[in-house]
Amino acid sequence: MIRDNIVIFEGSLGSLRRFKDDVKEVATNFECGIGIDRFNDFQIGDNIEGFIMEEIKRELT
Repeated sequence: MIRDNIVIFEGSLGSLRRFKDDVKEVATNFECGIGIDRFNDFQIGDNIEGFIMEEIKRELT
């Protein structure tokens, strides 16, 4: 969660819903509801920035 260009929270997506259904993805330009684990202090102007962290194993040469 970013507010005034400052990261104020990092956490996991708790839920993603389209109407009353839990979904795994939502197409571009469609409305949805988002729940973020351990965060509920949303304010107008906040930005939600999503990313996937994956571990990449180094190979020895």
